[in-house]
Parts: sequence; structure tokens; C-alpha cells
Amino acid sequence: MATILIVEDNESMARMLNQTLASEGYRIFLSTDKPDGIEKIQKENIDLVLSDLRLPSGTGLDILQAAREQSPFIPVILMTAYGTIEDAVQAVKEGAYDFITKPFDPEHLLLLIGRALEKQRLLTENLILREGRGKDAPVLIGNGPKFLEALNLAHRVAPSKATVLLLGESGTGKEIFAKTIHYLSLCKDGPFVAINCAAIPKELLESELFGHERGAFTGATEKRIGKFELANKGTIFLDEIGEMDLGLQAKLLRVLQGEEIERVGGSKKIQIETRIIAASNRDLKASIREKTFREDLYYRLSVFPITLPSLRERREDISLLVFHFISLYNKELKKHVHDISKSAMELLIQQPWKGNIRELENCIERAMILCDGTTVLPEHLGLVDVKIKESDTLEGGLSEIAAAAIRTVEMRAIKSILELTKGNKSRAAEILKVSYKTLLTKIKEYDI
Repeated sequence: MATILIVEDNESMARMLNQTLASEGYRIFLSTDKPDGIEKIQKENIDLVLSDLRLPSGTGLDILQAAREQSPFIPVILMTAYGTIEDAVQAVKEGAYDFITKPFDPEHLLLLIGRALEKQRLLTENLILREGRGKDAPVLIGNGPKFLEALNLAHRVAPSKATVLLLGESGTGKEIFAKTIHYLSLCKDGPFVAINCAAIPKELLESELFGHERGAFTGATEKRIGKFELANKGTIFLDEIGEMDLGLQAKLLRVLQGEEIERVGGSKKIQIETRIIAASNRDLKASIREKTFREDLYYRLSVFPITLPSLRERREDISLLVFHFISLYNKELKKHVHDISKSAMELLIQQPWKGNIRELENCIERAMILCDGTTVLPEHLGLVDVKIKESDTLEGGLSEIAAAAIRTVEMRAIKSILELTKGNKSRAAEILKVSYKTLLTKIKEYDI
């Protein structure tokens, strides 16, 4: 069971927290001030820190900084009174997992701790996975709730033999997720073979998948082994499965049902033991309605569907991805870039990113080529500032201008707070000091 450090100077509150968490099986360390709390973080193997924001000899921000210096994976939850919510929000910006306002329901605290520890587990496992597999290991970067939800599902399905269907826009990292599932699976020592069904002409795709015998068609001068045979005892990743024509879909369905293939131009049945992970950026259910995708194949492939969020849905991860790409291209381009300016980062966070992570990586690669110093600046990015300008609201009479300005400010505030609360609307309503119903109405009105 996890070890939790409680930093709380109020004796009765500390006692209540100790009893509540110990009764759940957690191992507890108690501190009443900043110096002792920091000492325990440095000396003990702490999994999570629960700290009051206001302490006799410092603040919870000091505890947060000490925890981050010890390990970036230690989640810190801050307890705060209503009067210090702004400070707590700032703490979340600086890396705290979350904050909870006093008085609070112990059940809510236990739920928050459970989520924080689950996030820590996923991030740690992902790091171990990358380090253990070396240069070929997938690199999954992110802390956002939608990203972690998808990562959690990948970890859960990996040890099974279930067929997985990865859904999401182009550039969201479907192949990296597929590799992660493979490397965490029972067939991790087998091959991982990827094929893009949209990149190969349909008349050649069958041969690519199943192979062909010599003389099977004009130009087939020798026998060829297909991707399914190459992936035997491993994993085959069928990217853009929605682009496959109906005739080949029927043959793939037979492979899924019988676990055997037949080379083009051959009659021999070849047994295979290959895990299938498919992916699509299309709405396959819409394709079924349009008669371009087989319904029976869809249900065979979607035993365990995972939807990957777009970069627009996980803007809180943009800074992590940016620094990852800076590090990557420092090595590749032999540069010494160490930072990115605040204005450049804000510009990146505002972008629509229709090409998702792939587009972001291309943008950072370009910036790294143009950057001759140690800091990436806005002019290196080649991006348009998409912020709403004041001139956008200066149309119509004074009442119309005022209404437009209010809408703009409200929309920005709601988006900002929802990002800080990781999509938790109840917490966002509390910070914005409006009712939950009012917040929902505003979110619908502004199409957030």
C-alpha cells in the first residue's frame, strides 16, 4: 500500500486525516511544519503528499517544490481554506496535482488520493517501459485526464489477447499507443509489424498482408511472406483500417475468425498466432451506414476500443510535449536550446492543432532549425496569433460592444479554469463562484 506524508499543523485535523487514511491501509508519516515535512520527503520513500497550504514556517508551495525536486512523479494535494483558493490555483499551475477546500468530505479526499496514485502508477510504468526497451520503446508524454484515461485502458488491455481498436484524429499517436500495448503484452518478445492500409494501393494490399506465391500474378517472380506471417507470435498493427476495400475486409474477417491465412495464389492454410491492433481516424459506424465498412468486421475489431484525445482536448500537455521535442531535436540537430519564451508557449497553447501531436512536432522542429540561441521565440514558430483581439468586439453600439466583451472574457475564464481543474466542472463552478447549472449553460452557450 502507498505511503502518504501529511503536513498539517492543526492537531485535530492531522489526527482525523491520520485515522481516515490509515483505516484505508495507507502507511502514514505526519509533520507539523515545513522543515520536518521536507526532511521526510528527502529521507522516506513517499508516494503522495497531502499538505496544508498555510504552515507555521512556510507554505505548501515549499513542500511542493521539495517533492518535485525529489521526484517529478510524487503527487501533491494541497488543503486550503476558501480565502486562499487563488493561491491553490497558482499551486496547480506550478505542478500540484490538485487542491481541496476545507472543510471537506473524507470520501472526496480518498477519491482524489486514489486518482492521484493511479496517475503516478501510470507515469512510472510508462517511464520504466521506455527505459527498459531502449531506443525502440514508445514515448508517451502527458498528464491530462483524457490522455491518462486512454493510457490506463492501454495498460489494462495489454496483458490480454483481445483485439484492440484505436480511434482518434490523425496525429494523435495511435501507432505509439499500439507499440505500448505490444511491449506490455505477453507477446512483447515477438515482432511488432505495422502497415498503413491507406498508403498501399488496394490491388497490392492483399499481397502485403498475406503474401503471395511465385507466379500468383504478373510480376510475382518469387514467393513473398506477408505481414501477418512476419508478425507471427507478435503483434500486427493495421493503421487506417477504414480505407480497406470491402473485398479485402471479408478476407481479413476470415483471418480473425480462423487464425489462419492463405497466400495470394496459394491453397495451403497457414496457421498464425498474431495479436491484431487496428486504428482509424474515420467514424467507422458512419462508414457502416454508408456501406463502406463491414459491420461484422467492426465488431470483431472493436473488442476493446480506445479513443485517443486530440491535442485540443489536452492543451495542458502541450508544454510537456514541447520540451520533449526540444530535447529530441537538440540531439538530432546538435543544438543547445534550453528554454522557450512565455509568449512563444502561449502562442503554442492557443493554436487549433488540427494535425495534433504530429503538427506540433513539425512546428518545434522548424523552430529548432531557426533558433540560433538558447531560447525558442515566437518568431521561430511561424504561427499566427489566434487570440481574440480587442478590435473583434468593436462593432455596433456601446451595448453590443459591452456584451461581446463580456462574452469574450467569460469564455476565456471558463476555458482557463476548466484546464486548471482538469475538466472537473464542479470545482470550476466553485472557483468561478457560479452554480453548477449556470456553468453548464455557459459551456453550452460558448460551445466549449
